Amino acid sequence: MQNLTRDFVGYGGEPPHARWPGGARLAINFVVNFEEGSEESLANGDARTEFAHTETRASPVPTGRRDLAAESMFEYGARAGFWRLHRLFRERDLPYTVFACALAIERNPPAAKAIRDAGLDVCCHGWRWIEHYKLDEDQEREHIRRAVASLKATLGAAPDGWYCRYGPSENTRRLTVEQGGFLYDSDSYADDLPFWLKVGDVDRLVVPYSLTHNDGQFIRGAVATGGQFFEFLKDGFHVLYAEGAESPKLMNVGLHMRIVGQPARAAGVARFLDYVKSFPDVWIAPRNAIARHWAATHPPPAG
Repeated sequence: MQNLTRDFVGYGGEPPHARWPGGARLAINFVVNFEEGSEESLANGDARTEFAHTETRASPVPTGRRDLAAESMFEYGARAGFWRLHRLFRERDLPYTVFACALAIERNPPAAKAIRDAGLDVCCHGWRWIEHYKLDEDQEREHIRRAVASLKATLGAAPDGWYCRYGPSENTRRLTVEQGGFLYDSDSYADDLPFWLKVGDVDRLVVPYSLTHNDGQFIRGAVATGGQFFEFLKDGFHVLYAEGAESPKLMNVGLHMRIVGQPARAAGVARFLDYVKSFPDVWIAPRNAIARHWAATHPPPAG
């Protein structure tokens, strides 16, 4: 029988005080998902063209034939969307984390150079943008190894974190610990704060991610305009900022180049960046800095 152990208690209503740098009431991490070029396509030897997180919810093109429209939507994210989002953050001198699919980074040398030159935080998003739960253990081990080696070659350093496409397999966390070199993984949506898990005898830090404060809301039809996305994120920010007077939390904001890299949607991102930047006691930080702070301030419990 599969291991069905789950934790429904967490911090039990008494989360530790995050003690974010500078006494911040809230830490915010922005993630730009760099997936374009690593998705399923016939050119990559797959049986179909990926269309998830594009302007269409279902491809009319039969399986086994190229969907050139969907391919071009992914290309837009790499050709235009990345640069638009990168400029928004650079103009405001704000950091962000790249969830980097290794094959996608390999295929875009100018973007790889921009990531290197800006010294951006990189979290490995897998070798390919595919579901790891579909891989057997040996395949997944090889994907993890290959992803890390690729990112070292293209970006000059190993990634500090790991997060695979929804969703991980039952082996993923153990295999990333086996690979070694990761400060944390983000294969969880279970909390508003980092937490520790035991993986065998190893303490693994988990910095949870969010599919809620995420531009996937556009694809699910929950928001339709950049203004609505801004208001949605602003509501989440205010709840967490208010709680942070006594119990500081972490807010994750997930962005995709082919989604909010589009001009009308990018306007909502720009508004939110300017909005949160205007507040005191907010720490806008890369994911690796959050992980290092947590490990130093809240080390794993003894035993």
